[in-house]
Amino acid sequence: MSASNRVPVAGSGENAEPVVVSWEDGDAAPKPMRADAARNHEKILVAAEETFALEGVTAPIDLVAERAGVGIGTLYRHFPTKESLYEAIVVTRFSQLLTLADQYIQEPDAGEALYSFLHVFAEKAAEKKDLFEALSQAGIDFKAQYSSLIEEWLAKVDELRKRAVASGAVRSDVATADILNLVVGSCHAAGQNGIDVAGLDRLINIVIAGIQPHVSA
Repeated sequence: MSASNRVPVAGSGENAEPVVVSWEDGDAAPKPMRADAARNHEKILVAAEETFALEGVTAPIDLVAERAGVGIGTLYRHFPTKESLYEAIVVTRFSQLLTLADQYIQEPDAGEALYSFLHVFAEKAAEKKDLFEALSQAGIDFKAQYSSLIEEWLAKVDELRKRAVASGAVRSDVATADILNLVVGSCHAAGQNGIDVAGLDRLINIVIAGIQPHVSA
């Protein structure tokens, strides 16, 4: 885990508040944070996302504290390094995507469920691209450090794909890795070419059209 040893875990509902837990090295189980500490933790995460979105990941940490309405000491107690703040944001959003995938898996229209999930994933991935790059530059291998979280997420996406294939909404020769590579490639192209959200949505719609079964004329 990151140096902060605190991770917000997404709730079960769309508007559920995260439950923030903290633990010391060697503890057998995470300990819930006090309510006021949990509120500050979440305020800092929200403020950091807004600050990095507006100013970039090189924005001074003081700006995050100011936007969150907390002192710089409070921020550093929650996130001792800027990298630990990057990690917490990415982990939180991955956890939210897991919850979202579970919700879409329950949708009766399997094709639309997968399509909608891909649009949301693309938007979130495009927003967090700079954070992943910053972690990589800091020598943090996110994929290795959070492999179990990523594997769980991939399993959910695979379930969405299988349901869509079974319903006839997606070609049977398309693998989950194919779909994700196409979506990530679209996000990369959007970032390189300065495409807005509407442009990214258009690219994802093209990906979706490509994975749908061909209709004979």
